[in-house]
Amino acid sequence: MEEYFSKIIESVGEDLGREGLVDTPKRAAKAFKFLNNGYTKSLDKVLNNAIFEADTDDMIIVKNIEMYSLCEHHLLPFIGQCHIGYLPRHKVIGLSKIARIVDMFSRRMQIQERLTKQIASAIGDAVDARGVAVVIEAKHLCMMMRGVEKQTSVMATSVMTGIFRDELNTRMEFLNLIKDR
Repeated sequence: MEEYFSKIIESVGEDLGREGLVDTPKRAAKAFKFLNNGYTKSLDKVLNNAIFEADTDDMIIVKNIEMYSLCEHHLLPFIGQCHIGYLPRHKVIGLSKIARIVDMFSRRMQIQERLTKQIASAIGDAVDARGVAVVIEAKHLCMMMRGVEKQTSVMATSVMTGIFRDELNTRMEFLNLIKDR
């Protein structure tokens, strides 16, 4: 990977012998591997048996989970927040595991639409939830730094499953609870 980064840097007209660039291919390869470390993870390993019996069927929400991903079309970052709600069926996910699920899928080359769906499916499958709601709001550098260059644009995606899709009141409760107050 270092060799490829060297070629990319040289192809834009830079001198790899320049002091600031001498170790850049190595650093860039290391960073790129980290930014895509979701490929080395599986849902089972991320969950690490942190599914617990619980005497609750009320809505559980984790909001404002920071997320960082790379647009699969331009390899530029998109950065935002993920809000997740689910209605358990006698099983809950350990709190930190919810954020780790977001990280696992976002640390892959992605489109936001797919990312939202992957997170919802993983949580629903993990606890056999009665419904899952996921909303992601993100700024895409591929739209901010190039192309139309719209600096304040934010993309919002949502996936609603089960009771969140079928019952408007449940969906509205979730959406109201994730609003910044």
